Amino acid sequence: MLKEFKEFAVKGNAVDMAVGIIIGAAFGSIVTSLVKDIIMPPITLLTGGLDFSNKFVVLRDAPGGGVFTTAADAAKAGAVTWNYGVFVTLVVNFLIVAFSIFLLVRALNNIKRPAPGAAAPVSKECPFCTMTISIKATRCPHCTSEMAGTARV
Repeated sequence: MLKEFKEFAVKGNAVDMAVGIIIGAAFGSIVTSLVKDIIMPPITLLTGGLDFSNKFVVLRDAPGGGVFTTAADAAKAGAVTWNYGVFVTLVVNFLIVAFSIFLLVRALNNIKRPAPGAAAPVSKECPFCTMTISIKATRCPHCTSEMAGTARV
């Protein structure tokens, strides 16, 4: 079982996925800071001091009762709260991450896309002798190997 896991783990796709997850986690931390420290303060200022992270509704009072200014205070006292402000912050966070990933994918697609007006390739490399041959060739003129995956026209 360990041998099978090792065989899976050293495959290129598994390593690529691991790198993507690690970078994604780091990117998530950056976006969380961007939302919390850069985007939400101006929104709070524009809304007259409205701080979304501390918005909550008490669904059931604490055993001793009381008025709470933060959701953490209410939870500590034993009250059941509905923390909708945290949800709003996380939705903004998600939208920024989704938009950022959209821009990244779009940029990568533009890089991979061939330039407009670029001519189709007219030659290919023989996989056996590595000589350059016509794209239409079904057999290499240098080593006479048959080209796999090419149909005769």
